[in-house]
Amino acid sequence: MKDGLVAIADTRVTSGTDTTEKKKIYLYQKDQSSLFIMTSGLRSVRDKAVLYFKELLDEGREYNKLYKAVNDFGAQVKRVAKEDREALEQAGFRFNLNTIIGGQLKDDEEHKLFLLYPEGNWVELGGGAPYVIVGNAGHGKAILNRTLTHESSMHLALKAGFLSFDSTRASANDVDFPIDVVLYRSNSFGMVEHRYTKKDLESISEQWAEELKTALEKIPNEWMNAAFDDLNESNLPDGC
Repeated sequence: MKDGLVAIADTRVTSGTDTTEKKKIYLYQKDQSSLFIMTSGLRSVRDKAVLYFKELLDEGREYNKLYKAVNDFGAQVKRVAKEDREALEQAGFRFNLNTIIGGQLKDDEEHKLFLLYPEGNWVELGGGAPYVIVGNAGHGKAILNRTLTHESSMHLALKAGFLSFDSTRASANDVDFPIDVVLYRSNSFGMVEHRYTKKDLESISEQWAEELKTALEKIPNEWMNAAFDDLNESNLPDGC
């Protein structure tokens, strides 16, 4: 959003029939540097790429603009691909690490958001594309497309983002609570992180479901009459 960034990551990891709970978002904050990294795809690939990037930071690597940090993380993704892609593909797995990186570093004029592909290349998102989803994306896009613009408030973005997640959760078995939320207000150089459990948001989910039903019932029926008239006529006995 114009005012800042809202990041939401679920914590469910599936491996065959097993499910576990793992954090999928990594924060880095230092002086006038704030960024988060969110990923989807194979957990082993994600952990390795993030570990390699953390090593760069621990060794003193510094960045003045976010795209430079994105370039270095992309380089670590390429490094992991060089080490592991062939063995993974031979075992029937896809090297499918997609990454969202957002934040603001000291020489960035404003906060930035990037989508990094498994090949290590990236695109920057702007006002015309106020959100991006990696992972299980199909069920939640409609809500965001209908509600969000670059001018939307961060409050509205978080609300719409949760409803998008909740729609996905209700339709997919690889997405579930708890969720981690990260908020960043432009030019603040400070991120906050909060975890929500199912208990925290269950009433919001139930309210949303009830209001959807109510809204559906309020849609007028007149536009359907012609179709149902045709149906009724088709069910008349022969000769009537």
